[in-house]
Amino acid sequence: MYPMKLIAPCKDYIWGGTRLREEYGKKSDKDKIAESWELSCHKDGKSIIGNGEFEGLTLDEYIEKEGKGVLGRNCERFEYFPILIKLIDAKDNLSVQVHPDNDYAMRVEGEYGKTEMWYIVDCNEGAELLYGFKHEITKEEFAERIKNNTLLEVTNNVPVHKGDVFFIKSGTLHAIGKGILIAEIQQNSNTTYRIYDYGRVGADGKPRQLHVEKACEVTELTPPPCAPKPMGEEKDMGGYKETLLATCEYFNVNKLVITGEAKLNAGEESFNSILVLEGNFDLDGVSLTKGESCFIPSGYGSYTLKGTGEVIVTDII
Repeated sequence: MYPMKLIAPCKDYIWGGTRLREEYGKKSDKDKIAESWELSCHKDGKSIIGNGEFEGLTLDEYIEKEGKGVLGRNCERFEYFPILIKLIDAKDNLSVQVHPDNDYAMRVEGEYGKTEMWYIVDCNEGAELLYGFKHEITKEEFAERIKNNTLLEVTNNVPVHKGDVFFIKSGTLHAIGKGILIAEIQQNSNTTYRIYDYGRVGADGKPRQLHVEKACEVTELTPPPCAPKPMGEEKDMGGYKETLLATCEYFNVNKLVITGEAKLNAGEESFNSILVLEGNFDLDGVSLTKGESCFIPSGYGSYTLKGTGEVIVTDII
């Protein structure tokens, strides 16, 4: 049992840029890298273990080989690996979209729904994103505005700043705006219902598929319930500062700003995921640098992150 560096599969969606390659060391033979899936057992892209005894295995192959105990007791309630962690480089606007809840998604799509959290790693001056509605509207108005292309007149557009946190509960209308780099922690799902896409076409030259009927069934037609900020206050832990970004039944996410060392623990309750946003670290002899991720199995016990920079630590509670 050891800390496992992960190699992330990358996605080249049309709105992506090049920052994940140039600044975060991601490798892809595609021109654009829109997303890197930093911790993933999803069928559409699986993390590969990059060091040690299990080097070359996908993360889910390792879990199958060693047993689900490596995920921890708090993961026993999930049918499969509970979360998916991404870095997202939005050079252009993403589509206006929504994700269904578990009940709808399992019934219609055969996988979990999607509640997610965004941490704004960086952004251009003046960047903004779409987060729910300005005010409550009816289903009839929603459908009519989609039809006549006036939906953006009633959506809630929010200016963003580095360090902002958005909790996107399933059913919340949203869209990442251009010029934003995001760390996303989400349920293990790739189900997205696209509502509006600025008239863009895909690689085949055809307009990208919309999912209006399904979106109308699952979208909450209200302003967002959460302010765009961390759920907790910054705490001085001695050697590092810790901020609770978001916690819910699906994931628990903390940001650590480390100026010396942080003593952490992957106990019997949950695995730990480490995502390095800035700096260089040593994790019990494993070197980690900007853009790298590490999976620490449940039961590994106490470990130390030494270095200077910023990391996101995710577990299940």
